[in-house]
Amino acid sequence: MNQNNKPGIAAIITLGWVQILSWGGSFYLMAVMTNPIAAETGWSQQWIYGALSTGILVSGLLSPLAGRIIARTGGRLLLALSGVVMAVGLVIMAYSDALPLFLFAWVIIGIGMAMGLYDALFATLGTCYGGQARSAITGITLISGFCTTLVWPGTAWLIHGFGWREASLIISAMMVVCVLPAYLFALPASHSPRSVKRPTVQPATAELAPALFWLLCGIFTLASVIMTAISVQLITLLQASGHTLTSALAISAVLGPCQVGARLVDIAFKRSHPIRTTFFSVGLVALGLLLLALFPQMALLSMVLYGAGNGLRAIVRGTLPLAMVKPESYAIVVGKMARPALMGQAMTPLMGGYVFERLGASATLWLLCALAIFNVVLVMALRQRLSAASLTTA
Repeated sequence: MNQNNKPGIAAIITLGWVQILSWGGSFYLMAVMTNPIAAETGWSQQWIYGALSTGILVSGLLSPLAGRIIARTGGRLLLALSGVVMAVGLVIMAYSDALPLFLFAWVIIGIGMAMGLYDALFATLGTCYGGQARSAITGITLISGFCTTLVWPGTAWLIHGFGWREASLIISAMMVVCVLPAYLFALPASHSPRSVKRPTVQPATAELAPALFWLLCGIFTLASVIMTAISVQLITLLQASGHTLTSALAISAVLGPCQVGARLVDIAFKRSHPIRTTFFSVGLVALGLLLLALFPQMALLSMVLYGAGNGLRAIVRGTLPLAMVKPESYAIVVGKMARPALMGQAMTPLMGGYVFERLGASATLWLLCALAIFNVVLVMALRQRLSAASLTTA
């Protein structure tokens, strides 16, 4: 670990773009592919979304293992191979003529997600650069904030021109060609292997008080659940609020630029403690959702607020734990915290669909508002505990 250095501009740009490809070829893929897959195969959309949930669940189960591997090896090779693993899953998906094989493909993609998405990358940067990783994390999320803006139209264009199966093969080829060399170029090769002692208590609580650890888990899990629900159901919720499909698509298009804009603002306040950014993140998300629930005609403003808060979420996901634990323990702590968040995300498409079907759009939106408000309360509790701890040690 070399905390005196930090990634260069070329490395940050490379990592940001490869994250766009990795997220676009896994987590965000089904938002565009579900309808074409259902139309050709006859499988229900619930099962197709269930495949995505399966991938997220597998990723959550494997995240602590990925964190331990990163703590021992530095993470460079793990991240480099993630594109190959995702590509294998995409190839299996492209040739799936039966639903079980399609679900198995997403098990493989889920393994690649555990190896190569934000949690693994942030853990690697924290392990390699310590406190210097914060600016790199902000820069990477700044670039990858354009993911849906680029990936959804690009994937739709591939499907329109070639079909969803051929589009999957094209994306898999891009994964193989781009991901491995990108990580080998952008991440440091040197890392001193070290054994991670097995503590008598939970690894996360060895460096972090249990109350702080579980508060972090709760905050990140609720934020991830809300983000996943909005990603899957935003268009439907906007239409249920009285907007046309064209209007709903136009309103949702502001999310990407707002996320990037909020990350630019965070750069100006990079010297402040990440808990402040966390408070703004959850507060803006709650305010945006409440505004949409109370005043549907102000949907554009509500999505501007929500998009800004969600943009900050990706930053604090990496920087807040970095400010609370030692760099050598960071990968293990982040890996453990990723599990409940990813498992919550895995259940969200199914549970969100059930609530929407049984209780309607209004109840779904108000449930998300309640979760967002509760998350503000959790952040306030964490802030109070951190302030008390700093006074104790002063």
